[in-house]
Amino acid sequence: MATISEKINKALNDQMQFEIASGYLYWGMAAYCESINLPGFAHWLVAQYNEEVNVHARKFYSYITERGGRAELGAIDKPPVEWKSPLAIFEAAYKHECIVTERIYKLAELARKEGDLATVEFLNWFIKEQVEEEKSTDEIVQMLKMAGEKSVQALFMINARLAERKFGG
Repeated sequence: MATISEKINKALNDQMQFEIASGYLYWGMAAYCESINLPGFAHWLVAQYNEEVNVHARKFYSYITERGGRAELGAIDKPPVEWKSPLAIFEAAYKHECIVTERIYKLAELARKEGDLATVEFLNWFIKEQVEEEKSTDEIVQMLKMAGEKSVQALFMINARLAERKFGG
């Protein structure tokens, strides 16, 4: 199997780093939810952290090394520590997932342009995954909007629902 080009190697490393940073963002969101007594929200966000780092970033790492590239880690910025509300957290999460989707699309375009069909095929998993990522975060945004900022009962019901998320992707 041919090794990946320097350009593809760098782009994949950048995305791997972004996936790790995404996990760090979700972990920071989880910490905030724990601090305001919403353990179900925190549980969901920790599961998302786990998926970003231990599934998504790991897939990039494995693919890069399997194709003869070199995986490189960089610094991660500190995520926000304060949030206006659970709704603000999930609106930010949805927006973040839309950014991830755009990044994956650009990676796929680059791979096509470079004629790297193996990388195009690899990225197809992420393209499909991003449909789920955007859908799941948007569903929570919509639930929180329906519940309204003042409905404690609805917030606790959503908290209980989010606590049911299974780890592992």
